[in-house]
Amino acid sequence: MQQHAMTPATTRDALATLTWTQLAAQSAEQISLAAVPIVAVLALHAGPGEIGVLNTAQTLPFLLLSIPAGVLADRWSRTRLMVAAEALRALALLGLILLVLSSAVSLPLLALLGFIGAAGTVGFSVAAPALVPTLVAKDDLARANARLELARSVAFAAGPALAGALVAWTGAGTAFVLATALSVFAALQLLRLPAVPPQRAARRHLLDELRHGAGLVWRHPLLKAVMWTAVVWNVAWFVLQAAYVPYAMHRLGLDASGVGLTLSCYGAGMLIGALLAARVARALPFGAAVMLGPLMSVLAAAAMLASGWWPHAAWAALSFVLFGAGPLVWTVTTTTLRQTLVPSQVLGQVSAIFLTLNAGARPLGAALGGVVGAWWGETACIALAALGFVVQALVITGSPVRGLRRLPAAVA
Repeated sequence: MQQHAMTPATTRDALATLTWTQLAAQSAEQISLAAVPIVAVLALHAGPGEIGVLNTAQTLPFLLLSIPAGVLADRWSRTRLMVAAEALRALALLGLILLVLSSAVSLPLLALLGFIGAAGTVGFSVAAPALVPTLVAKDDLARANARLELARSVAFAAGPALAGALVAWTGAGTAFVLATALSVFAALQLLRLPAVPPQRAARRHLLDELRHGAGLVWRHPLLKAVMWTAVVWNVAWFVLQAAYVPYAMHRLGLDASGVGLTLSCYGAGMLIGALLAARVARALPFGAAVMLGPLMSVLAAAAMLASGWWPHAAWAALSFVLFGAGPLVWTVTTTTLRQTLVPSQVLGQVSAIFLTLNAGARPLGAALGGVVGAWWGETACIALAALGFVVQALVITGSPVRGLRRLPAAVA
């Protein structure tokens, strides 16, 4: 998997640079994702329908562009692709600044700029995991992925709160200025990384390359198990997300600040998981480390169900801490597994396939949660989500992943 010789010092510098880039880029994204709907409500008096349009515009690129971005990541320099992607995000954020300053805010323009910014996120998200194995040795992949996930967790925990505070105190323009500055900083940091071209096998036709990448995921028992587990998890998670806020207010008796406090526990859990992920991967057999995330999700779902019998915010808070910590360990371990198994020349495509399937599962879960909640109520949604988390745990525990003692060899 290693494509070029790098000294330990060079590797440390490259990983540090990539970590700071991840922190800045993810912070820019989270600030803008939180600020845009606030602007829509304040400037346009947007309701749930309009916010739904914005959310759709910001998620659609993950379905439409992940596969093309994956192909590009395997045919072009991944560093350059990340620079281009981050520059695209910065341009979208600059457009948001101009909208706010010129008082020209409109729903179509917010949706268009949201789509463009999310397209940059797709390129960055596909290229980054494909780039990591070119910067660090196989034995250091878990540690490197944990550092990157820690940076992402900090952005998820701090970005939305910072955006809300800036909009409240100084106006939306300041939030978008900060996001743009962070995005530009990320792009400049990426220019410091070595521009290593992807390792090339014999050139295939584009459709042949896509079939090869998809076939690898579908045929390999480890990759296939991870894929289906992630799909079921995302469906269950978005069923839960569709119901949680009304459930917390109606069943648990929380006000808006209480709901926000329990939701923030998810970010705290992510930070815990990111800090522990590399240690877990070293201390446990690799298969057991992978199992930890799905099994903790079952415990988290059980805690949320318990809040129905004993209505208290503490159960919901515990649930979100577990939901944050366990799946974060899952992300680190399964990303490391994918980087180890998949040949470098198709790693971008395989990462894109996982991203596309996960993105496709999210609206399915949200729609399912909406239908179940409308017909049978929020508690039924919580129960359905819990069932989904049990299913995803059964999928992975019944697979060959469970028996892995260490990272397997790469696919020939």
